[in-house]
Amino acid sequence: MARYRKNCKPQRSERSSDFGFDAARPAVAPYQHVGLNFRSLHSACLLIVSPPMNAIILCAGYATRLYPLTLNKAKPLLEVAGKPIVEWVLDNLRPVSNLGTIFLVTNNKFASDFQNWAKGYQDRYRSVRIKVMNDGSTSDNDKLGAIGDINFVRTREDSLAGDDLLIIAGDNLFDEPLTGFVAAAKDAVAMVAVHDVGDLEAMKKYGTVTVDADGVITHFEEKPEKPRSTLAAVALYYYSRDVLPLFTTYLAAGNNPDQPGRFLEWLYTRKPVKTYQIKGRWMDIGSKGTLEKANEIFSMTKSE
Repeated sequence: MARYRKNCKPQRSERSSDFGFDAARPAVAPYQHVGLNFRSLHSACLLIVSPPMNAIILCAGYATRLYPLTLNKAKPLLEVAGKPIVEWVLDNLRPVSNLGTIFLVTNNKFASDFQNWAKGYQDRYRSVRIKVMNDGSTSDNDKLGAIGDINFVRTREDSLAGDDLLIIAGDNLFDEPLTGFVAAAKDAVAMVAVHDVGDLEAMKKYGTVTVDADGVITHFEEKPEKPRSTLAAVALYYYSRDVLPLFTTYLAAGNNPDQPGRFLEWLYTRKPVKTYQIKGRWMDIGSKGTLEKANEIFSMTKSE
């Protein structure tokens, strides 16, 4: 596409029409050159200015609260309604346009299991690119923590330099695609999904969020003793390229490397963090009880 500039505006020509095409050549319709019409030219411009949306799926935890179910199987590989939890995540992520590489970060204990699963998933969905990354940990005692794992991937993948990033916990279940979330994050510095749990007592297990009229976080507290609201932060985040280096800053200061909400709690006082409210079903699989309930609810969803 050598006949238009980077800003995709048509060039003028001394020899021809206002659209920059050689008058000595056969007449061509405006914005049509070498088989490229205006619509495809516009699409090409979008591809140039819109880098792929890469994602990290957090799957490196050891889920000790779910023992013995997770002694020999990673929690995201446990099945809900007939398929692994992480597959529900991927199925909702797959419709995102211009999806780049999905970096699935796990530990040394379960890395081969995730590699086998990822191969099967990519055999079924050829357009999906999954890269399994092993953080090297072998138990709950030497784990890097969720924030440590994010920084582990970010600092080892040159392809992530200069790009925005989507981050999702591998044990979160949604019943709707993530396209709405990604679209809403377009102009944000940082954004987190939220869900109204409707129960203050239940909020003691989650990150509690209060927002202003524009949906920007004004207060955030991870697992508070006295929750201020019923709006829970979901482990679904968007961070712009300007925010990503702050993961290193956060960790270098000796802050908690586990629980991704801890970074958000630190970040919202430094950068504006938008929220996106999930209206559909959302479940955080943190216990045997929620796993059983998820099986019941998502079996119904699957049959609808």
